Amino acid sequence: MKKKQNVRDLDNRELHTSLRDMEDRLFRIKFQMSMGQLEGLKKARAMKKDKARMLTILRERELQGKQA
Repeated sequence: MKKKQNVRDLDNRELHTSLRDMEDRLFRIKFQMSMGQLEGLKKARAMKKDKARMLTILRERELQGKQA
């Protein structure tokens, strides 16, 4: 719950930066998993959820901007 609130407190620029960093880390984890290291499976799942959460927040803000 605390993590969600921290994400909502970020502005759009910070969210985009975080998304870019997360995509890089997710790529590295997927690469490691393809090489046989299954230790990153939980990290990958958590990162996918965080990425989806950030994209949802950005979309909500976009829709709110169109309504105003």
